[in-house]
Amino acid sequence: MNSDSGLNKQESLRGNLVSDPDWWRGAVIYQIYPRSFADSNGDGIGDLKGITGKLSYIAELGADAIWISPFCKSPMDDFGYDVSDYKDVDPIFGNLADFQELVIAAHKFGLRVMTDLVISHTSGQHKWFQESRQNKTNSKADWYVWADPKPDGSMPNNWLSIFGGSAWQWEPRREQYYLHNFLRSQPDLNFHNPDVQDAVLDAARFWLDLGVDGFRLDTVNFYFHDQQLRNNPPLEDRTQLTTMESCNPYGYQNHLYDKTRPENLHFLKRLRSLLDEYPDTTMVGEVGADQDTGRVLREYTSGDSRLHMAYSFELLSGQPTPAHIRDSVEILETSIGEGWLSYAMSNHDVVRAGTRAGEDVDSHQAAPVFIAVTSCLRGSPCIYQGEELGFTEADVAFEDLQDPYGIEFWPEFKGRDGCRTPIAWEESEHGGFSAGKPWLPVAKEHIEYCVERQRVDSDLPLQKVKNFLNWRKGQNTLKKGSIKFVESGSEQLLSFVRTNENEKLLCVFNLSDSQQEVALDDYSCDELLSGHGFKATVAAEKLILPAWQAAWLRLV
Repeated sequence: MNSDSGLNKQESLRGNLVSDPDWWRGAVIYQIYPRSFADSNGDGIGDLKGITGKLSYIAELGADAIWISPFCKSPMDDFGYDVSDYKDVDPIFGNLADFQELVIAAHKFGLRVMTDLVISHTSGQHKWFQESRQNKTNSKADWYVWADPKPDGSMPNNWLSIFGGSAWQWEPRREQYYLHNFLRSQPDLNFHNPDVQDAVLDAARFWLDLGVDGFRLDTVNFYFHDQQLRNNPPLEDRTQLTTMESCNPYGYQNHLYDKTRPENLHFLKRLRSLLDEYPDTTMVGEVGADQDTGRVLREYTSGDSRLHMAYSFELLSGQPTPAHIRDSVEILETSIGEGWLSYAMSNHDVVRAGTRAGEDVDSHQAAPVFIAVTSCLRGSPCIYQGEELGFTEADVAFEDLQDPYGIEFWPEFKGRDGCRTPIAWEESEHGGFSAGKPWLPVAKEHIEYCVERQRVDSDLPLQKVKNFLNWRKGQNTLKKGSIKFVESGSEQLLSFVRTNENEKLLCVFNLSDSQQEVALDDYSCDELLSGHGFKATVAAEKLILPAWQAAWLRLV
């Protein structure tokens, strides 16, 4: 397809969208984990029709786009991140017609649609791998990463799987090992083979032709491996590892050779060229870098020939305190230059921010402020389903666990099911998520604070988040301006200035349960902005912020 036909296709599917090649910069992206969002047919698993039925909720919330986690055909060993057919919808989620209806409906609501593109690996059931594993002479023989054993029959090198154990699995038919950075049923594609690159680009084109507005690229820095298969050296400093990382030997290595290889950047240029054929499309890459993160993010987002933006992990771990947020963002800001990030505090892989904040924090008070912080940093915020409701991590019993990661490392690490439990829409047995038994239990505390209740209670997070995000739509400085952190005089406060053209906004957030005051002696304030739903006052040259509130002041 040439660029003209790509343009015509997008025009016919655009609906109520206003053409804007820069729409993604500062856009609010709402992440949907489809298994757990809304079930339309009562089988206990969320689906595409369920998402379509809730698009009005997302649009009213104030989001600009949705990102849908994987829904392609898959045996679901890793819940969709093991794709067996890149050009079809898994039957548990519906079919291609359902997806087309979703895209058309989303565009009518003014919502862009981004989908997960999982191309670093496939399912072991993909027809490509089923052919590749047969022998060393078939047409797909070099489509995956195969290696001979050492003379003693052991693994080719010391590379480890993120999900535990060696990253190599023996295939008796070829008498070789294949590489799997994740589950053994997720063999890694060989991107050194140009035919593989062409095949995954063709898969991306398929979805662009169906009207998607962009991709979230899963494990974008895992595409290439070191062809010499050199051993990874040990990680010299393990003191900063999270609980999840420290209980997994994968975190003991410095991953120099199994990911983030220089060839990756050349492929990203090919992928960007494809998206440039389709107006107003974008891509955000999940970059799991272990060392020198800022440098890697700069390389992946610099200029206009690679990623539009990179998905940052810095705020997805640790306690979301002012110090942690400032330190993390300042380090990245000094490294990425003009590169663009997408910030998130919660997603489908980590403990929800409301729980990480600590037992003494009321997540329903904190949630709107956390979302406001994420949405005011220089980047494009991602809000994970349920975050706008103040949901905390659900406690899933071992017998109910579905996540292979959690089952493998339980109880030190309970996996990702706690952040993946279904959304509670109403006060009923299964929270209105499904008429049948959900694939994961709906948390009782989530049902208590369901959407139905929060829609009519202005003291709960949903209405506050809705007010703020819709107000933010008119604040171009918060979407595209530069950022500079400033001192606030209290360790409970986070303060920074956003600047865009002739406007400067002082943004102050109280991340505590006590009133805070900020001396404004050093600022020439023109106006305390209103309309966003948060409470603050200015008196005697002081900004007064009640517990868990925020303020925006226009500076002269």
